[in-house]
Amino acid sequence: MQLYSWIRRFRKDNPRWVVLLIDLFIVFFCYILSNFIINSFKGRFDYGIMIRKSVLVLAVYGFSFYIFKTYRGIIRRSGLLDIQRIMLTVMMAGSILMVLTFLNRQFTSPSDYWAIYLRLSYGVTFMHAFFTIVTMVAARIMYKWLYEKLFWGKQTVERVLLIGAGNMGNITYNLFQNDVRGKYKVVGFADDNRSRIGKRINGFKILDLNSIDEQMIRYMHVDHIIIAVDDNNSERIASISSKIEPLPAKLKIMPSSAKLLSGEVATRQLRTLKIDDLLGRESIKLNNPIVHESLEGKIVLVTGAAGSIGAELARQIAFSPFSKLILLDQAESALYDVQQEIKDIAPKGVRYIVGNVRDKIFMEGIFAKYQPQIVFHAAAYKHVPLMEQNPYESIRTNVCGSKNVADLADKYGVEKFVMVSTDKAVNPTNVMGATKRIAEIYVSALNMRSATNFIVTRFGNVLGSNGSVIPLFERQLKKGGPLTVTHPDIIRYFMTIPEACQLVQEAAIMGRGGEIYVFDMGEPVKIMDLAKRMIRLQGFRYPEDINIEITGLRPGEKKYEELLANDENTLKTHHEKIMIAKVNMCDIDGKKEKIESLCKLIHNNKVHSSMELVSHMKEIVPEYISQNSIYEELDSQTQEEL
Repeated sequence: MQLYSWIRRFRKDNPRWVVLLIDLFIVFFCYILSNFIINSFKGRFDYGIMIRKSVLVLAVYGFSFYIFKTYRGIIRRSGLLDIQRIMLTVMMAGSILMVLTFLNRQFTSPSDYWAIYLRLSYGVTFMHAFFTIVTMVAARIMYKWLYEKLFWGKQTVERVLLIGAGNMGNITYNLFQNDVRGKYKVVGFADDNRSRIGKRINGFKILDLNSIDEQMIRYMHVDHIIIAVDDNNSERIASISSKIEPLPAKLKIMPSSAKLLSGEVATRQLRTLKIDDLLGRESIKLNNPIVHESLEGKIVLVTGAAGSIGAELARQIAFSPFSKLILLDQAESALYDVQQEIKDIAPKGVRYIVGNVRDKIFMEGIFAKYQPQIVFHAAAYKHVPLMEQNPYESIRTNVCGSKNVADLADKYGVEKFVMVSTDKAVNPTNVMGATKRIAEIYVSALNMRSATNFIVTRFGNVLGSNGSVIPLFERQLKKGGPLTVTHPDIIRYFMTIPEACQLVQEAAIMGRGGEIYVFDMGEPVKIMDLAKRMIRLQGFRYPEDINIEITGLRPGEKKYEELLANDENTLKTHHEKIMIAKVNMCDIDGKKEKIESLCKLIHNNKVHSSMELVSHMKEIVPEYISQNSIYEELDSQTQEEL
């Protein structure tokens, strides 16, 4: 019990006066040692005189300790600044003692009673200062070492290899050293900068990133590899991660150095590397101040405001100086979540409405009451397999719902109507893509005779959105696998939700009506490779720990998405990452009439057969050729007729 009580006291920060007494004892001990070394050689070591002289030494050092507050530091967290403070303190005390000795020798006689006790040896004073610095620093290092051995040794400590030996790596190392939880222990540094390799940082030799292999990781017993580079450049992170992914350790990344230095984050915000960190390209940032300015004093309506795109749109618009922001969605619980988040950003001027774009009477009430000036239409069904099985619902929402909102925008003189579409509308092979293409056709036709500017934005797969492949893989990983991929050769273009929403807002400003805007999303990603990377990012091995199963293409699913952003089917805009898609505008008025007829059939419940509904869709969109679907027989019939 006594030992346990002593350890508990040791773990607590000792009273400051205890630290001061220990430092004064070190001063006294070093003074005795210095006197013994020097005066023993001269054969005149006098213990009594030395004790009397030590009173002056202790008084001067005590005064210096008080000035520099060396005893106020937390000993177990001593660092370079504490060592510098000790050196300044001792140098000041030593200088005072030498000045007093000099004055004593100049103005007093050696025969004076007190002179002998105030007259110090220059050699002893200098040696004493040296010994005091060394001993005080060593005492703090020893205390820190004992503390770590007694308490950190009992905790589960994660051994860390830091990638990055620049400023960011050094900051991260210091954070780990000062973390009271002591969860991480750095065991080495590595870098891809040739000028740093082989040098030392914090006592560690900087390793060549290219030379690190599985054998080295196991030899060093590394649990985590943490990327701590000076700039969180997506291309550099992707390059680094590709080299270390196969290694048997979990990958993590530190926030930017700016956030660390500003105190916004600490080691608790050390996070697992995410797939969107590894897009292999720089995140597209438009940062157009005109976007926010253009929303000043405007009444803005966002449909589908509880979905992935709609919710992010709402968050971004909430920072703008709008007059009113109307957020509409049929999903009550999801809309409530958006409300709880946005009410802190924009406590006034936001209306949250539970409603369905398919209900034209209800929607007309919204337009009549609020008179929106800008409409962002993001309400839609988007899951390919589900919509392939439910074409009736897909048409009701994606086509007729979009038609309702577009017609009302025209009727009530909305300035701009921006529709959120998808790359699956390009040469569609499924019901969902076809319904989105039909909606594009309708708003484009409406734009030709309306004062409202109707604009369409298309983008590819959105990372982290509801129903996307990333959350699916994450859920499968939590269950221990396997991950499911529909085809080994399937590829997709990816972008982040903020990127997508920036595009939508930029289109609202840039568009003059009738355009279909698309993003340059870089190189496509092979889903099989993406699955393997996610397995490795979690510290697992493929296929030993987590396997991947090929389940076969789902109904209506493409292996390869259309490349939207190339010179053959797009026109350039003022922004290098935004293009205008060239689309077939032939017989657009005739197609508009067919769309109106299709919605009347839906509204009057005159068509319930999925085959008949899809047949009507293929008449409107001739390029709609089904793949891996029961509706392929409709394409066969068309070919036979031709």
